[in-house]
Amino acid sequence: MTTTRTIALIAISMAFSSQVFARDLLTPHRAEYKVKISIVSGKLSTELRRTENGYVARHIVRPVGISRLLTRGIMDVTSEFASGPDGIVPISYKAINTIGKHPDVDLHFDWSTHEATGTIGDQEIVLQLDELAHDSVSIQYALMRDLMNGGAGSRYALFDVDNIRTANVTMIGNRQVTTYAGKFQAIGIQHHKEGSSRTTTLWCVEELDYLPVIIEQHRKGKLKFRATLLKYIPTDQASQE
Repeated sequence: MTTTRTIALIAISMAFSSQVFARDLLTPHRAEYKVKISIVSGKLSTELRRTENGYVARHIVRPVGISRLLTRGIMDVTSEFASGPDGIVPISYKAINTIGKHPDVDLHFDWSTHEATGTIGDQEIVLQLDELAHDSVSIQYALMRDLMNGGAGSRYALFDVDNIRTANVTMIGNRQVTTYAGKFQAIGIQHHKEGSSRTTTLWCVEELDYLPVIIEQHRKGKLKFRATLLKYIPTDQASQE
């Protein structure tokens, strides 16, 4: 049985065995953000599509304008995951990041063996998964899904290069935020990986299924990355097929 089919069967089994059904359905959509990475300006394009076994999310960052003279790199990350009453369950993760000259990543999560296998650059890896763990993209949708169902947890396990780290999550309150797409009442949520100097802050909006309209990353207290929503377009299944 393939890993994808295994994940699907697990998700279906969990759904039918649960007496209380959580709100699982994320809204397929496309979103665009204006991005600032240190001195480089860019655009982040995101897309969430429904699949037979769950969802596929793809995030692409490209430099724009004069920043293309500084770097011609691209960050292209794809995460496939299932959704069930117990949350988002990663299936696969692929990343190409030539902006920061990081090695390519290609991982597959097998929850029947509790292993993540694949490659980081030329290195083959096998990681033991002692608990549900997320990649850098699926964590966003896990937080969105959990906020839709009453609130995010206080800790999540995150894949980090070639190991698993704990990310501690903190709710930092509500405030009105201004974006290129308009003004929103948003809830702030931060996550910080243990042992890392980087903190990620998401300002999430309830009427957009808690999509983050502003994403910020600070390292040692200094802002290194900021993405601000330009547009949000819900898409239906028919338009994706």
